[in-house]
Amino acid sequence: MQNGTDLYALDISGASFTKACGGPCTEGCVTLARIGADAWALGDSKRPDVEPLRFTTEELDAAGVDPARFGLGA
Repeated sequence: MQNGTDLYALDISGASFTKACGGPCTEGCVTLARIGADAWALGDSKRPDVEPLRFTTEELDAAGVDPARFGLGA
């Protein structure tokens, strides 16, 4: 398993972010990308200039974020 420091060492320049929306997404959405075997990047489409936060699968689960809602498998 990765630790928080290792997650930020991963290159996410080629990551493919997917939106999960509860509505029409007119104001922006949370975005999620798998960046490793046990690593995820969580971003905000309203603020694309802000670096996404990074989490392990366990941390994402603890925060109540389900990758399946984004069409991604954990």
